[in-house]
Amino acid sequence: MVIGKNEDFSGWYREVLEKAEMIEYYNVSGCYVLRPMSYSIWENIQQFFDTEIKKLGVQNAYFPLLVTAGALKKEEKHFEGFSAEVAWVTKGGSHDLAEPLAIRPTSETIMYQMYSKWIRSHRDLPLKLNQWCSVVRWEFKQPTPFLRTREFLWQEGHTAFATKPEADKEVRQILELYRQVYEEVLAIPVVLGQKTENEKFAGGLYTTTAEAFIPTNGRAIQGATSHCLGQNFAELFNIQFETDTAEKTKEKVWQNSWGLTTRTIGVLVMVHGDDKGLVLPPRVSPTQLVIVPILFKDSDTAVETRSKELHKILVDGGVRCVLDDRKNYTPGNKYAHWEMKGVPVRLEVGPKDVESNSCVLIRRDWKEGDAPETRKVVVKVENLLEEVRKLFDSVQKNMLERARKERDAQTATVTDWKDFVPALDSKKMCLIPFCDEDKCEDDIKERSGSKGGEKGGAEEEDSTGFGLKAGAKSLCKPFEHAGGVESKTCVGCGKPAKAWTLFGRSY
Repeated sequence: MVIGKNEDFSGWYREVLEKAEMIEYYNVSGCYVLRPMSYSIWENIQQFFDTEIKKLGVQNAYFPLLVTAGALKKEEKHFEGFSAEVAWVTKGGSHDLAEPLAIRPTSETIMYQMYSKWIRSHRDLPLKLNQWCSVVRWEFKQPTPFLRTREFLWQEGHTAFATKPEADKEVRQILELYRQVYEEVLAIPVVLGQKTENEKFAGGLYTTTAEAFIPTNGRAIQGATSHCLGQNFAELFNIQFETDTAEKTKEKVWQNSWGLTTRTIGVLVMVHGDDKGLVLPPRVSPTQLVIVPILFKDSDTAVETRSKELHKILVDGGVRCVLDDRKNYTPGNKYAHWEMKGVPVRLEVGPKDVESNSCVLIRRDWKEGDAPETRKVVVKVENLLEEVRKLFDSVQKNMLERARKERDAQTATVTDWKDFVPALDSKKMCLIPFCDEDKCEDDIKERSGSKGGEKGGAEEEDSTGFGLKAGAKSLCKPFEHAGGVESKTCVGCGKPAKAWTLFGRSY
């Protein structure tokens, strides 16, 4: 690595993605090639989440990429939320299309045309569908791999229920799965909460969110969202069902939508990476362990044979393992190569290890300041699989605890405006008593983005190279927080506070 993480964060981020072979740049701005390294991470996320949603009765399907202008514009607020980002197809070959077709920015208006055909009776409910696909949102801001791209991969779930309590329950079930993706798979702590009216999904009833945090530049980032759409789209698309009452009345369905994107990969890189490259938790790393033989001329055969034996033990035990037996690279070159790729554990075996029937395990997550004895462990071959699994659990736990400690240290409880902007400038998120009014929220964003925190100042960009704005916005009203706000006043306007709300500068 040439660029330090704390020296030039955006430069470091791009260098890591290229040198770890995560992406390749493409000749369409804002579009990137996901190389096997990053796509394998996405597959591991996908496998976990897909397994869990199927336990809830969700089925996968696939819907068309294109949507007519009429369908997309059917829900006015929904369309307004995406109109600036919609990419349009206006020609077929050399001929103009009779009606422009939009490339999906999201699929509500595509899927719900079908839902109105498929749902007729209470027996057709609940309907729970998910699709894994790509969407296009024609971002005009500075494109950044995984974080702000014109095409990205995601899953989008769309469900329909007979009652609001059923829909409400699923919103939180899905949000909990998103928490598990971040905390239990990616080792990234998140704050779960509800979005304000200003920040909720356009056309929805309410939005819940999993908010992550990047300590290096003090930026929050929306990790995943689970929305209750209410009955708005059911009204527009005539999605109704005959009840099981004696009167056989017709009622509109209650709908949810929820999504998780390849943004997860960018958050993973930024939270855990260091000046040697990626640092990946074992549960998501494409390669969990690499074996590096330490060869000497008079012992090559024995070490190579033992390395292959260890590789077989681990692969047969379900470990994603690579044996790096390249002869034209030194062990030092191999260490640097696999450290760049963030492989959680390196196994070294040399002539003395063969003689003692042991090997050495070195963990990638170890940092300066950690106890020296925790960096490596010598294990007997007969205990290898058990010890490797224990080490994976230790690495996974340590990475989450470290990230949570950093996040918590950069979260401040603020009850006075004079402390708000200084906390933001110290790269912190702020939990504040808030009146929950749109106008005040807009005012906070404007004032916190101007020099001195005074109203009327132009919102400025920060200097991190990501093209981000300096104004703070509401992230969520956390579901878990200490105490009520009955005696508090809003930090922004001084009115009685209605909710503790997390604000921060964000992606």
